Amino acid sequence: MHTEKTLFPSGDVGFEGSEPRRDCGNTFEDVMQRRLDRRSLLKGGAALAPLFTLGTFDKLQGANSGGALTFNPIEGNTNDTVTVPEGYVWDALARWGAPIVPGTPDFNPDFLDPEAQRGQIGYNADFVAWLDAFSFVSGGGIVGVNHEYTNPELIFPNYDPEKTNRLQVDYEIAAHGVSFFHVFPVSRRGGGARWVRARNSRFNRRIRGETEILISGPVAGHPLMRTSYDGSGAMVRGTLNNCGGGVTPWLTYLTAEENFDQYFGNGDGALDAMAAAANSRFGIRAQGGRRPWYRFHDRFDLRQEPNEANRFGWVVEIDPYDPDRQPRKRTAIGRFKHEAASATLSTGGKAVVYSGGAARFEYLYKFVSAGVFSPTNRAANKELLDSGTLYAAKFNDDGSGEWMPLIFSQNGLTPINGFGSQGEVLLFARQAADLLGAAQMDRPEDVDINPVTGNVYMALTNNARRTAEQVDAANPRADNAFGHIVEIRESQGDHAAERFDWEIFMVCGDPANSEAGAFFAGFDLSRVSKIANPDNLA
Repeated sequence: MHTEKTLFPSGDVGFEGSEPRRDCGNTFEDVMQRRLDRRSLLKGGAALAPLFTLGTFDKLQGANSGGALTFNPIEGNTNDTVTVPEGYVWDALARWGAPIVPGTPDFNPDFLDPEAQRGQIGYNADFVAWLDAFSFVSGGGIVGVNHEYTNPELIFPNYDPEKTNRLQVDYEIAAHGVSFFHVFPVSRRGGGARWVRARNSRFNRRIRGETEILISGPVAGHPLMRTSYDGSGAMVRGTLNNCGGGVTPWLTYLTAEENFDQYFGNGDGALDAMAAAANSRFGIRAQGGRRPWYRFHDRFDLRQEPNEANRFGWVVEIDPYDPDRQPRKRTAIGRFKHEAASATLSTGGKAVVYSGGAARFEYLYKFVSAGVFSPTNRAANKELLDSGTLYAAKFNDDGSGEWMPLIFSQNGLTPINGFGSQGEVLLFARQAADLLGAAQMDRPEDVDINPVTGNVYMALTNNARRTAEQVDAANPRADNAFGHIVEIRESQGDHAAERFDWEIFMVCGDPANSEAGAFFAGFDLSRVSKIANPDNLA
């Protein structure tokens, strides 16, 4: 998600990526507009039929609630509280600064100590996962939550970015990453139960901006991954800007690194031409940086550590049930601005991870493992994400699509085009997808999988940079300010398939404004609320 508006406005050069539309292939809106025109959606013709039918919606309702909704909807309001339906209550389960690691002091807003924050719940919450206790945990379950970024102007009294000090920067680094905490139910006075945190559980854990994390997969050890701290290219300090995520079938937690570029300065320090181009496209400033971290830590200054930025932009796998196991950056899933890492299994048992390249004119990807999931041996699945094939999606006008493999030595991914190995294809996955002509989409954010049908949904948040010159006269949404959602059905229902069908599921906007061309999965527009900028799906 992109919500840092105070310090880092979206108009800032490089924020949310500085990539313009490229000439390497169709943009998604080109294809979408031709498809919508062909179906006469924007001309008042018959509504297109989504793959997710209303019958399926009824089936989902039945699966989840036994039939109709079981609560009375609440009215919209501006109350400064969480409003829940009659008969429901809410509690704050966890707050920024709550101690979870044994021995950590209570939160003290008058003394923001980096050492204390390393054992406390981090700042800002994005992806949240519930992990059942099963046989791993004694009762209750584990909550995992990402801490995407910090707002120093809200954290520190009288904050002045020009007068930032080392203590403040260290506190921010400690407040990034992921928190895991064990929760269990206790009886509530008057009946019922509430969930509380276990203060001293061994499953309580903080993964921070300086936690040592293994680099695994094809890019591990590559010269462009080596730094003065880690000459082997196999270990990195920290995970940053953790946005969406997922849970694997073997119950590990996946966290996706998205807008990591904002933490680095002096991008002109890159020594490799492909890396320099990637830095610019990610939005790393050539001189200076959007955050002052590079002034206090050499690793964020690319003139001092030219390769450090290459070690971010990955999917990180963490085992919540084994707090002694180091997290892994799974490089086989590719490097880009990851939003989400939605995991499932193919019909043949291969692990599949879908991920959006969260920036305008970027791509949809999926990873398919080489190995096969074992339902009886959890340990055998722990390295499944280190070997397999990364694909980028291409959408055709007729509603078909194909997954194009990003494999070294194939389809122009060769040294003559700047790719010297499979590691470099994955390290520069965006450039590789360019070369293959993948479909450029309107800021693909979360991707999620329907647990009943297996259909895949992709949230395209918006693309305010699409100009009228980039579409034809029939397109009333040259500035796609509201975004849309696309539905994908893999061939034969197999998530490892290399072909798929696709359809527009939702064109967001004001349903009362026909000029906006809003479409809501075939629902009567008079019964639909205004919806804009889809981001996360569940």
